[in-house]
Amino acid sequence: MPASAPPVAPRELTPREIVRELDRYIIGQDAAKRSVAIALRNRWRRLQVPPVLREEIMPNNIILIGPTGVGKTEIARRLARLANAPFIKVEASKFTEVGYVGRDVESIIRDLTEYAINMVKAERRVEVDDKAKTLAEERLLDQLLPVARRRTGESQEEQPAESDETVSTRERLREKLRAGQLEHRMIELDLPASTAPLMQVIGPMSLDDMGINLQDMFGGMLPKKMKRRKVPVSEARVLLVNEEAQKLIDHDAAVKDALHRVENSGIVFIDEIDKIAGKHGQAAGPDVSREGVQRDLLPIVEGSNVNTKYGMVKTDHILFIASGAFHVAKPSDLIPELQGRFPIRVELNSLTEEDFVKILTLPQNALIKQYAALLETEGVHLEFRDDGISEIARVATEVNEQVENIGARRLHTILTTLLEDTLYLAPDELPASTIIVDRERVQARLSSIVRNRDLSKYIL
Repeated sequence: MPASAPPVAPRELTPREIVRELDRYIIGQDAAKRSVAIALRNRWRRLQVPPVLREEIMPNNIILIGPTGVGKTEIARRLARLANAPFIKVEASKFTEVGYVGRDVESIIRDLTEYAINMVKAERRVEVDDKAKTLAEERLLDQLLPVARRRTGESQEEQPAESDETVSTRERLREKLRAGQLEHRMIELDLPASTAPLMQVIGPMSLDDMGINLQDMFGGMLPKKMKRRKVPVSEARVLLVNEEAQKLIDHDAAVKDALHRVENSGIVFIDEIDKIAGKHGQAAGPDVSREGVQRDLLPIVEGSNVNTKYGMVKTDHILFIASGAFHVAKPSDLIPELQGRFPIRVELNSLTEEDFVKILTLPQNALIKQYAALLETEGVHLEFRDDGISEIARVATEVNEQVENIGARRLHTILTTLLEDTLYLAPDELPASTIIVDRERVQARLSSIVRNRDLSKYIL
């Protein structure tokens, strides 16, 4: 693919459509949704401008600021599904300063590239799947019809024309194969032997982390070991389709396309960035490398070249979205250079009792829908009344205020405690029954726990 061509993708969503999609799963936080929607759309817009200007348009990176459980990570998770672009979520606290044992920040880009490679190859696989199935079927028939297989091994001059009887037998076998009548018949296949990977670890750093691919370097020199195995037709079909699909995919073109997508449409979500922020001048203790991680992260966010086993990747136009609770540290505790690379800051609001009611009822994956579906598998019908939902929301708000505000995650603990007996007794003592969750049931189960602050601290 030419370097100036935009990656092939379905129709891009407009900012309004992106927000509308996020609204299906995330309650409130309109400012954050608008910011990520604009940033995502700007990826597409940049690829439409003339090439001479395209290189000058830099992404406006975003920091999402807000307490835990208000939707920061959920926005990232849903954005990944909408982006149709290479996307990776990492936790800043997992990385260490160069010179310390641990992952270095450049591995973020290598992981993003690996994701893009798999993404593009999966798309190419869909394109060649029908042809791969056809070729695999012919190879299965060759195995099921030994005469045809022996003849294919003869020289072109000596190979006789297939007899009508052979052709007829082959077609009858084809019909049986397609009808699923031969699934358990055993056949022999030559398959690559599973060998131990080449040594990939040197000290604490892997060769992949250094952007070195030993398989590509030495793979051509080392002959492939094959092993003959007997497998049923059902398993052989899967193996052969995969093998034929790999032959049909142009891997060099797929890698080129993937690298282009990473450089022009890649998105990195850095969670818990507040964990690497600290007071300037702080020097002792386990946090000594916090500022070092920030300084290592800076060139990646600013724009640099990262060596991967697929080639060099420029990070100039990768979009970075960071998030953090910033309970102790503040965004201003990040080093000034890194602050400057995240010009857009969006503060997410704490959730209210009304928000909890909406979270329990409106999203497609609402918690009460999940629990109802789980119990329905046991023949138990779980029905939440409006007053019961309101009481759950009230309890969640009260506990968050009294103990610790963990946002919507409080709903998980409350619902688990509320429904513990039901989940335990079904289906032995609750066969084909209906459980009504109303205000009285919620109060009977939770009121004593909520009143006891020490108890609620550990249970709710």
